[in-house]
Amino acid sequence: MEAGGPLLVLAGAGSGKTRTLTYRVARLLESGVPPDRILLATFTNKAARSMLGRVETILNSYTGKILGGTFHHIAHVLLRSHAFRLGYKNNFTIVDSEDSRQLISTCMAELKIDPKLAKFPRSNVIAEMIGLALNTQSTLEDLLQTRYPFFLHLLTEINQIACLYVQKKKDLSVMDFDDLLCNCRTLLIEYPDLLGKLSARFEHVLVDEYQDTNIIQADMVDLLASTHKNLMVVGDDSQSIYSFRGADFSNIINFPDRYPDCKIFKLETNYRSTPQILHLANLSITNNEKQFPKELRAVRKSGMRPVMVSAQNVVKQADFVAQRITELSRGGVPLKEIAVLYRAHYHSMELQMEFVRRDIPFDIRSGIRFFEQAHIKDVTSYMRIIINPQDELAWRRLLIMYPKIGRVTLEKLWKYLAQEANPLEAIFRDEFMEIIPKQAKPGIADCRKTIQALLDLPPQERTPEKIIEVLLNKTGYRNYLQNNYSDASSREDDLISLGNFSAKFAGMEDFLNELALLTNMAREEDHEEHQKEDKVVLSTIHQAKGLEWAYVFLIWCADGMIPLQRALKEPGGEEEERRLFYVAVTRAKDQLYLSSPVIDYTRSSGALTLSPSRFIREVAPLSAQDDMRPFEHWTLYDEY
Repeated sequence: MEAGGPLLVLAGAGSGKTRTLTYRVARLLESGVPPDRILLATFTNKAARSMLGRVETILNSYTGKILGGTFHHIAHVLLRSHAFRLGYKNNFTIVDSEDSRQLISTCMAELKIDPKLAKFPRSNVIAEMIGLALNTQSTLEDLLQTRYPFFLHLLTEINQIACLYVQKKKDLSVMDFDDLLCNCRTLLIEYPDLLGKLSARFEHVLVDEYQDTNIIQADMVDLLASTHKNLMVVGDDSQSIYSFRGADFSNIINFPDRYPDCKIFKLETNYRSTPQILHLANLSITNNEKQFPKELRAVRKSGMRPVMVSAQNVVKQADFVAQRITELSRGGVPLKEIAVLYRAHYHSMELQMEFVRRDIPFDIRSGIRFFEQAHIKDVTSYMRIIINPQDELAWRRLLIMYPKIGRVTLEKLWKYLAQEANPLEAIFRDEFMEIIPKQAKPGIADCRKTIQALLDLPPQERTPEKIIEVLLNKTGYRNYLQNNYSDASSREDDLISLGNFSAKFAGMEDFLNELALLTNMAREEDHEEHQKEDKVVLSTIHQAKGLEWAYVFLIWCADGMIPLQRALKEPGGEEEERRLFYVAVTRAKDQLYLSSPVIDYTRSSGALTLSPSRFIREVAPLSAQDDMRPFEHWTLYDEY
């Protein structure tokens, strides 16, 4: 590569991207570029330290004067010297997400907005909205329309909070993480003298994981490279999968339009996977229209073809994965060399249960264990009080969800209910309402309505599935999710999936007992396995990016699951979902299993036939010759 000018390096999966950046920095230093003239932007400080550490090893020289680190770190360094130009003190404070939420709560209090009484989103959700609007450079109105339509009627109040939040940060001379980027870009745009000085200082600007940059980050590097255009960006358009966080795919795909004289280098040699796995990945990603065409080529020798497994149902799918992992383990494969990937956290539910039953140790990378999540425990607490009205823990959990029920009030309420033979009846007495503090009465009234809606179900219809349906559609629990969590729609998917899953149990009591047993078994296993690291990894595809395993199982390869139905409604959604599939496939080094249930069963709809993922259907017929077919097909189901 020549020393100057804009460079776009398209580093395919497993092609040694880090090595490319490391040797580029080493080459610049070797050719006489002073270390303090180099800027290296990465997405983790660990990545920057790793690259610069390797450079020191290669050259046996100190790299400390290179400005390297995350975009936020670089912005912070520049702002420390120049923030006074924006009205901040140079000793401004950086606030973390918890501080941000507290400051937003203060703004809400000053504006006399009570989130609990007004069904208003909590401070953490508002913080997420403000941050996402900044990072995508959208107005709050546009953001609410596309991502939070259920809060659109509160636009005026949310805008007021956002404006007061900005003012308070200025008054207190504090910045949150998003401000670091925005304020740095503002400095570079509004003060040409400073831009000229900084752009001249950093003769070479290098960027890692460029496909994950948002608009502000792309602007920052464009501005810093504006004097000399010595900008080298490394990334893979085929692995751009973070639009939900604000990443903008157009940054990498339109780079040649912004820099018409840029040189494009493609790293297509893959050091990770077998030719058979790469053949499937290549066939899949060619279906995307918006991309830089490239074809991964394997260094490794031939291996086993990927396997598409059609299981009779979700239980058989979990059984297959668990059985195959057991066989691999007995054959000497370390469990940490095996991963099960999925599109959404709830897709792992049956598998977690099966692993616990079989004593297969596993590490969840997509969040906490499915059955221990807050929203799962919330809805099962309603089921528990119906089965056992004297279940104190369930009562405590559900009562405290309601507005103005604090610890003191909760103790008072439970003291009353605990003395009654049937707390489910006692909660409806006038006498009970009399002991409740005035401010808590509206919350308890809502609680009584919710419980009454569940008790109105005929006994034979009091199934987990029906209770979840009532909680989401006929009470305020859907609003509760939206008000309290920024990922409310994913949590709703979890609950619907839990309801479907419960259909395999004879009744609600059996279902709850099984959950309790599995949760306790899981905790014992955690205790026993605490010191051991040899565990199967369970992860969403998003969390798995950048990692690799010898054996990978991609489950729920059914249309509507991957691609996820909800994601298809987003602009460019199908292509991003296909990139997700590509990322999942290219995590595997030796063997890849794609599995999907043929039948899914719910109490309300009965047996539903699932179609294989379109990403599998579109590659299946592409290789007529038997030895070049992209995958083998196994069927694991009985005749009906």
